Amino acid sequence: MKRSILSMAFVALGFIALQAQPASTDQNWVPSIDFEKETHDYGTIKNGADGTCEFKFKNTGKEPIIISNARGSCGCTVPDWPKEPIAPGKSSVIKVSYDTKRSGAINKNVTLTIQNASKDKTGTKMLYIKGNVEPPPADAGMPEKKTGMAPVEK
Repeated sequence: MKRSILSMAFVALGFIALQAQPASTDQNWVPSIDFEKETHDYGTIKNGADGTCEFKFKNTGKEPIIISNARGSCGCTVPDWPKEPIAPGKSSVIKVSYDTKRSGAINKNVTLTIQNASKDKTGTKMLYIKGNVEPPPADAGMPEKKTGMAPVEK
């Protein structure tokens, strides 16, 4: 009994000691990446219009970076990003497509997971899209109902 209490005490002390360690600088790493813009404003766009926009960026750091993931805040926001490493001083583009068949306000984000080339440091970056999608045109309502009967001539 004494042995198991003593073992649990050592485990608890070890856990407390691990928690007291300062955070690794790797967890606080911020990628050296500069975007021309971090928010794209569509303004008011027509229902069904092209909802693609681009975010141009440059690696301003001293090491290559890799965008290991890009995730939209919902299924209506789909990012497309470069999969290859971006060398220092080089530029690239992230394309974001929004489904404009959804009327109403646009207020979405894309979360990027960025690693340095040695993959020992990871950081995140947020990009945003906003705007408003008009309702569909009134004449784009229900299709005309067909009865299967020939029209009646007068």
